[in-house]
Amino acid sequence: MDIDVRGPRFGAAVTTVVLAAVLVTGSVWLLAWQTLAFALGAAGGVGKSPYGWLFRTAIRPRIGPPTEFEAPEPPRFAQAVGLVFAGVGLVGYAVGPDWLGLAATGAALAAAFLNAAFGYCLGCELFLLIRRVTVRAE
Repeated sequence: MDIDVRGPRFGAAVTTVVLAAVLVTGSVWLLAWQTLAFALGAAGGVGKSPYGWLFRTAIRPRIGPPTEFEAPEPPRFAQAVGLVFAGVGLVGYAVGPDWLGLAATGAALAAAFLNAAFGYCLGCELFLLIRRVTVRAE
């Protein structure tokens, strides 16, 4: 079943704020929270992430029914990519080197910002590219 495109975009906006706060504060705990949010989104789909739940219960009822839909697989893959970057960032912040935490968190922030501000999902595009290459190889 396809999903409302506004949900992942809302999640990306919240993620942008959280990751920007991580870069400003250097908070390992805040990055751990974001890593958990990515893990839940990757494991269960964006609707199972805390930001998906917030969108579904608090935002969507106030903005009306969706007019645009997308397949759930690309955003779910994007959550997995975010999980990898956040995990690497968490290692960098927790045990070092600090530059690794900054770089990985900054990369995740850039991807989240692109989705939130412009609707361009890097992880989704990577998923679609991999799928095209895999289909051609078969």
